[in-house]
Amino acid sequence: MSVHRTTLLAWSLAGLSVATFVARVPLYVLIRSAHVPSSWDAGPTIGDLLGGVLFLVFPLVGALVAAKRPRNPIGWILLIDGLLWMLSDLIDDYSLYGVASPGSVPFPVGFAWINSWLWVPAVGLLGTYVFLLFPNGKLPSKRWRPLAWLSGVVIASVSVGVALSPGPLQGLGGVQNPFGLLQPWMIVPFWVILPLLPLCMLASAASLVFRYRRSHGEERQQLKWIAFAGAFVGVLYMIAMVLSFVFPSGSWFARGSPLWLDLVAYSAVLSFIAIPIAVGFAILKYRLYEIDLIINRALVYGSLTLMLALVYLGGVISLQALLRALTSQGSQLAIVASTLVIAALFNPLRRRIQTVIDRRFYRRKYDAQKTLSTFSRTLREETNLEALNAELLAVIRETIQPEHVSLWLRELEKKGVNRAL
Repeated sequence: MSVHRTTLLAWSLAGLSVATFVARVPLYVLIRSAHVPSSWDAGPTIGDLLGGVLFLVFPLVGALVAAKRPRNPIGWILLIDGLLWMLSDLIDDYSLYGVASPGSVPFPVGFAWINSWLWVPAVGLLGTYVFLLFPNGKLPSKRWRPLAWLSGVVIASVSVGVALSPGPLQGLGGVQNPFGLLQPWMIVPFWVILPLLPLCMLASAASLVFRYRRSHGEERQQLKWIAFAGAFVGVLYMIAMVLSFVFPSGSWFARGSPLWLDLVAYSAVLSFIAIPIAVGFAILKYRLYEIDLIINRALVYGSLTLMLALVYLGGVISLQALLRALTSQGSQLAIVASTLVIAALFNPLRRRIQTVIDRRFYRRKYDAQKTLSTFSRTLREETNLEALNAELLAVIRETIQPEHVSLWLRELEKKGVNRAL
């Protein structure tokens, strides 16, 4: 296809995704007016719609990448994946309204059946082929071809297995799957194949490690972008999963669950948009080399937040226990004192963490900054020009590490003063 046609196709698919999202708005109004039983899925909320807006990043970044790099399949994968997410949300609202208001729309159960398995290719494409083909759209080597074929077979098999599994459709008050044709003996092979999907995703993520070890220059910077995004998603999901086990009464988005737990769950779900954003920066090479600064700041402020949170909670609990022992009742003094301690510790602790991280992960930068700081003190105190020249050359060799360095001086006589240029 010509460049004009591929660009038109890419932005047409992105426009279709946007139109699919916009179609959810009238359904949102209709569901709010329908009488949905409390035991069912409560339907879309304002938070869901806002999350849908953010998930438009998938098709929009995909269209941008596909238009600029049409031969790279990652842009097209993001486009298809974004369209699948938008369709899944639209069908979810459509089927909920149709079942809650019988006769209002045609085939609500049929569409609910489609949505019951649509998540499999959406998750599978993102979790396998984006990582496996990143950043140039090609496999790391021929040895990864079996994994690419296996991933496709597993995604198709799991989709069929989920589509034909008997049981109720999620969130529709016990409405049974009309195409639940699997017999009991067929369910066992399905449960054997199902774990292969996350295993293929893990193997695809491992291909990035293999590719990183063989990469250099721009490709290594590109891989840092996707690695950072994957780590960000993984950390947030791990936190959300741990909290859901610690507080089982407040499962994700359940009725009556604490607001803070819902916020953590929303953050974990929305963190997925970090992947297309990182892909866009990496493939289009826009601000490519800023990833080192982003990783540095994430390590510093992530560690700082964790340590300050531990200090704050420990201070509040300890002071409350002490005040109860002394006065037989709690006091707001513990909270005030802990807040003041946090405020006092912020800058010193941030500088200390920055130094430790630079020393451990950015050794060359740390050594260069330390050398330049030492040279600045020497520059203020040294009066011998020859010694200063030697010190300057030593600093350049240590910080910039050139193959060769020399200093040329030209003396200018002006008002009896020698200037070195």
